[in-house]
Order: sequence, then structure tokens, then C-alpha cells
Amino acid sequence: MNMRKQAPGILFILPSFLGVFIFVLLPFLDVVRRSFTETFSGKFIGLKNYADIFHNTAFRLAAFNTLRFLGLCIPLLLLLSLFLALLLHRKGTRGQGIKSIFLLPMAIPVASVVLLWKIFFQSQGLINGMLHLLGISQVNWMNTKAAFWVLVISYIWRNLGYDVVLWTAGLASIPETLYEAAKVDGAGSWQCFWKITVPNLLPSVFTIVVLSVLNAFKVFREAYLVAGDYPHESMYLLQHLFNNWYRDLSVDKMAAAAVVNSVIIFILILFLKRIWDTKEE
Repeated sequence: MNMRKQAPGILFILPSFLGVFIFVLLPFLDVVRRSFTETFSGKFIGLKNYADIFHNTAFRLAAFNTLRFLGLCIPLLLLLSLFLALLLHRKGTRGQGIKSIFLLPMAIPVASVVLLWKIFFQSQGLINGMLHLLGISQVNWMNTKAAFWVLVISYIWRNLGYDVVLWTAGLASIPETLYEAAKVDGAGSWQCFWKITVPNLLPSVFTIVVLSVLNAFKVFREAYLVAGDYPHESMYLLQHLFNNWYRDLSVDKMAAAAVVNSVIIFILILFLKRIWDTKEE
């Protein structure tokens, strides 16, 4: 009887499961296999590819820049978007139009974003033009360490509205009666925030963090179109490295690096999930 009851659900998810298995899991298993073999001969070489990538200067630089980018951007994005979401939530229906404005950057095509980058940050761009008027020496933004901060600003600008909407959805699910009861008991704004808002937003944190991390890997498109295969070393990310290895047909190193990258992301997601489950308990 249990199998008969579960049969409609199993049949419903079966096409999606088969699609994921054929187009995601099987290719990834092939990547894992290739990470232990030579590119052209297919000869099994054990952990040699993994040893090679960890001794590779370009891989260490790209991994460091990617971790630095994620470690800086994710907290900044979460805090700034939560602050704006709280402001908009207090405005009620008056904040709906403002939320739509925040979502506009995500609707702008990548080519248009690249054009904006060039208009603002090129050597003859608007920012250098303003610096020249103020008598300040011009900066070659994309060929100095400032390139990394341009990348950070671009990511936060593009994804701020998306996270604001996610936070707002979490805030809307908190019953107003909790705040009213707390205020009757004499709780202030900060006490309401820490004792009611934060605990009730924890289920949203896991989803928002995971989506923000995944969106962070998309910033490569703008960086690549602006600076090409070899940008300034401060913004040389893992996606640049993968692109260059793919062009050189270094499939073995690329496979090993992809497996390492996937394992780290998977561990991060499990860690966030564990924290989320602990807080709920």
C-alpha cells in the first residue's frame, strides 16, 4: 500500500531525476575519472594531477583571489541587503517601487554592464575625467590592484536587489503579532531585532548564502569581457584559469581543479546546513 501511495510522487520526479542523472551526475563522474588520468593517453596516474595543480602558481593565485572575493563580497552583500530590506519592509507598500529599482541591475545584459565598466573605469573614462578636473592624477583602474575592488562593486551592485527581495520575503513571513507582544512587554527596537527578526530569518539565511555564492561565480563574464584571458593578477579568478586550461587542452588539470572546487563548495554548503539545523533545534 505504501508503494502504491508513493508511486504518483515517484513518477512525478522521475523525469527530473533522469535529466539530472544523465546531464549532471554522469558528466561529473567522468570529470572525476579524468582527474586521475592523462589527457591524451588516458593512462591512470593517481593523484599526480592534484599534486600538479597545488604546485601550480596560477592555480594558487586564482584560488586565493576567488576565496578572497567570496570572503569579502558575501558578508558585505548579506549585511547591506538585509539593512535595505529592513528599511523597505518598514515602508510597507511604499517600498514596492524601490524594490523594483533594485532589481534593475540583474535585468541589464552582460554586454551593457561591460560597456558601463568601460565608460566609468577606462583610462579616459568618467571617473578619471572627474579626477583630472580636481587636479588628481588619473588611475588605470583595470591594471592596478583597484581592479579587484571594481569587481567587488560590480558584484554587489548586480546582486543587491536580488538578495533584498529574498530578505523581504523572509521578513514578510514573520507575524506582526510577535512584535506587538514584545513591545507590550517593553522590548525596544534592538531587542525585537535580535530576539524576533534574526531567529525567524535563519531559515532564509541558508538559501540566500548559497544563491549568493553561486551568483559570485557569474562575475567572471564581466571580468573576462573587460580584461580578457589575463587580467590584472588581483582579479585573476578560477574561471580565468579554467578558461585558459581549456584553451590549452589541459583537461587533466582542469578536471582535478574542478573536483577540488566542487568538494570545497559542497563542504561549505554542508557547513551552512549544519549551522542552520543547529539553530533551528
